[in-house]
Amino acid sequence: MKVLFMCTHNSCRSILSEAVFNHLAPAGMEAVSSGSFPSGKVNPKALNTLQAAGIGIEGLASKASDAFEGSPPDIVITVCDRAAGEACPIFFGPALKAHWGLADPSEVSGSEEEINAAFQATLAKIDQRIRAFTSLPVGKMSVDELKAALVHIGTL
Repeated sequence: MKVLFMCTHNSCRSILSEAVFNHLAPAGMEAVSSGSFPSGKVNPKALNTLQAAGIGIEGLASKASDAFEGSPPDIVITVCDRAAGEACPIFFGPALKAHWGLADPSEVSGSEEEINAAFQATLAKIDQRIRAFTSLPVGKMSVDELKAALVHIGTL
């Protein structure tokens, strides 16, 4: 099962989600990420936050959704408010879609400690949601049950 985490710029929240998911996911599940308007670079604080948590950053890159035209995801999860209102490209076709809105830690201003705290809080929220997702008995759930569970997880 392939899960696509999508955000506007694919530089922070979707990257964090991809990395955490791949760090925690059982065999047979993988995550990728993309942006509707990718920035082309990953936020350095996102990478530092992942490394500090012991999560690998190899292969993380900001990219557009068309990178997955040949291998569409099974599930698309938007992680920022702007992406939630955008139509997913047509090649996502029957992919199950859910929204897990997250505040953008890269928009926090203040001291280095305040900025780092925002990134840590975002990582903790992502970790909580992905642990809830990966604990689901996905293979035993109907599409409607899985959709409802994913929508609920987005409220945690």
